[in-house]
Amino acid sequence: MATHNELGAWGEELACEYLRQSGYRILDRNWKYGRRDLDIVAVENDVLVVAEVKTRRNERFTDADEAVNAQKIRSLSIAANAYVKSHCWNQDIRFDIITIVGSPDEHEVRHVKDAFLPFV
Repeated sequence: MATHNELGAWGEELACEYLRQSGYRILDRNWKYGRRDLDIVAVENDVLVVAEVKTRRNERFTDADEAVNAQKIRSLSIAANAYVKSHCWNQDIRFDIITIVGSPDEHEVRHVKDAFLPFV
């Protein structure tokens, strides 16, 4: 596995652990809809949470949160719509961004709840 893929997998695992410790129930990880995917799908207080995870060693060139641009939001919206339909979800949904910056030895976890509104 390429180094950047290993970093991403580590970040997603850390994000899942963070969510579990915060009281979330993880439903799915890396859920696929065609070429699109949802990193983490969880539930918090009967709200479906679609969490996009961005992992970076550092933010020297750009803030990790900024990697979720309009094109990514559209892709997440399409995949989330398919997820909701396929799982017959009829309660609230929100989109969060979790950023992990650093390495296994020293890192920061940031969680932005309700980070954006979906659009298709």
